[in-house]
Amino acid sequence: MSRPAPAFRVWALPGLPEVRPGDDLAKLIAAGAAEAGEEGVSGLVDGDVLLVTSKIVSKAEGRVVRADDREAAIDAETVRVVARRGPLRIVENRLGLVMAAAGVDASNTPAGTVLLLPEDPDASARRIRDGLRAALGVEVGVVITDTFGRPWRTGLTDVAIGAAGVRVLDDLRGGEDTHGNALNVTVVAAADELAAAGDLVKGKAEGLPVAVVRGLPHLVPGAADSAADTAADGGADGPADADGAGARALVRGAADDMFRLGTSEAVREAVTLRRTVREFTAEPVDGAAVRRAVAAAVTAPAPHHTTPWRFVLLESGRARTELLDAMRDAWAADLRADGRTEESVAKRLRRGDVLRNAPYLAVPCLVMDGAHPYPDERRAAAEREMFVVTAGAGVQNFLVALAGERLGSAWVSSTMFCRDVVRRVLELPADWDPMGAVAVGHPAAPARPRPARDADAFVTVR
Repeated sequence: MSRPAPAFRVWALPGLPEVRPGDDLAKLIAAGAAEAGEEGVSGLVDGDVLLVTSKIVSKAEGRVVRADDREAAIDAETVRVVARRGPLRIVENRLGLVMAAAGVDASNTPAGTVLLLPEDPDASARRIRDGLRAALGVEVGVVITDTFGRPWRTGLTDVAIGAAGVRVLDDLRGGEDTHGNALNVTVVAAADELAAAGDLVKGKAEGLPVAVVRGLPHLVPGAADSAADTAADGGADGPADADGAGARALVRGAADDMFRLGTSEAVREAVTLRRTVREFTAEPVDGAAVRRAVAAAVTAPAPHHTTPWRFVLLESGRARTELLDAMRDAWAADLRADGRTEESVAKRLRRGDVLRNAPYLAVPCLVMDGAHPYPDERRAAAEREMFVVTAGAGVQNFLVALAGERLGSAWVSSTMFCRDVVRRVLELPADWDPMGAVAVGHPAAPARPRPARDADAFVTVR
C-alpha cells in the first residue's frame, strides 16, 4: 500500500481586532483561535505554525512614528545603503535585512503615521509562542513575516524576519534525491516558504494578519518533544531550547554575500577599497583573476581610439627574480653614482622588498602606437602627456579591479627608472615603456580605516 502524498493546510485566522500599542498578541490570537474553533473552523493544535504579519507586532510594541519623521526613521534604522535610485533606497537595516526603506512602512497604519519593524522579531516570536502555550497548552511554531522585493525577481512576497519554535532552515545535506544523488548543498529556507504560503491566504488588504499552517510537524521540533517534556516536568512549560535559532539564521553574512551592493555603490566601494598593500600571504594568486583585472584596465579612456596599454604578467618565480635582481643592480649603481654610502644604498634597496615578497607581479607598459606626430616640442610633449594620463587611468582600473577580486596590490614606480633594463630582461619591444610595477597578492592583514577626505578641499567651482 503506497503512502499518502505529502500535503498541508493553510488558512487565515479570522476575528482579530485592530491591534493597538500594549496589546497582548498571544491573548488576541488565542481568543481568535478559540472563537474559530467554536464556529467549526479548526483551532490550534501541537505542530501548527502561526504566521504573524510584522505590522501587528509593531503596533502592539508601539513601533509607530509620525509620517513626517519617515526619512529620519529610515536613517536611524539603516546600517548601510545597498543601492539607491532616485528617492528609493535599498538598505541593510539594523536586523541585517536588506529591503526598501529599511522596512519603514506607511501601509495598514493610521494616516499620518508609519510603522517601524519590531525591535527584535525573534524575541517577539518567542513571546507569542510562550503566550499561546500558557493560554492554550499547545506547542506551536511562530513566524513573524514581512513583505520583501527580491533581487532579479519581479513582485513581492512575504519572508520570515522572526521565528520561534520553527526549523527555519531545513538542512537536507547528507541525504539523497530520488535518483540516489547525494544532496551536498541543499538547505531549504523553510521559514521563508512558510511565510510565503501564509501570505496567499492573508492577503495585503483583507485585514487578516495571522495565518495557520498545519501538516508540517517536522518543522516544529518542540511539538514532538512536548508530550515527553510535559510528563517529565509535570507541567506544560515546553522545552526551553525548542525556540530554535530564530530568523536571524536566515541572514547571509557579509563574507558570504556575493551580491552585496548595487552597481553605483559597488563602483564607489571598489575605488575606496583599493589600498596599497605591502605585506602578502603565501597563498597563490589566480592568474584568471589578474586577467579579469586587465580586461577592466583596458576600458580606460584613450586618445585617438588607440589601445596604448600592455601588461606583462610575471607568473613564474624565476622571471620575477631575474627582473628584480637586474633592477636592484641598476638602482644600486645609480645610488652609488649619487655618492651614497653602502649603508644608505642597502636601506634604499629594501624599499623594493614589496615587489620581491609578492607572489605575483605585473608590469604595465605604455605604447605610443597611434600617437600624432608634431614638429614642435610643445605639442609633442602634450601628445605624450595624453598617453601617460591614459596609462595611469589603465593602471588605476587595474588596481581597482584587483581589489574587486579581493586581491591586494601596490603600485611601485621603480621600472620607470630603469626601462632599458626591464626591456632587456623581459625581452620587450623597444617602444614599450614600463610604467612601474604592481605587486599582487592576498593581503596579510585587513586594511586600516581610511581617513575621510573632504571633496570640497579638492574642488574649485567657477
